[in-house]
Amino acid sequence: MSREHQLSRRERQIMDVLHEKEAAAAVEIRAALPDPPSYSSVRALLRILEDKGHIKHRQDGARYVYLPCVSRETASKSALKRLVATFFQGSATQAMAALLEAHDTKLSDTELNQLQQLIKQAKKEGR
Repeated sequence: MSREHQLSRRERQIMDVLHEKEAAAAVEIRAALPDPPSYSSVRALLRILEDKGHIKHRQDGARYVYLPCVSRETASKSALKRLVATFFQGSATQAMAALLEAHDTKLSDTELNQLQQLIKQAKKEGR
């Protein structure tokens, strides 16, 4: 089982905060959480995330500053692969079709051109 599957909702929220801030102390993380739990709960969750290998810390004076172990880009790619596998039977085509067919999807000409270029590049590379 991959590490992402092991995250609770609150752990994911903490990871989102850390990816956004890149590094933060427990008090800063708590302040950024919706309906924040107690400070001691945040500290416990940080310890769990560190034990799972998702975050690390460095000491800054008397406080710990927490950092994600993987970049947001790496985490995003992993989450997207899991989403495609779970809801679209591993089909990137079905996932893209769902995104493009959504009623609230509005793509600019620039975005459409970028997608066309990405598809051309994928064909060229045999992906």
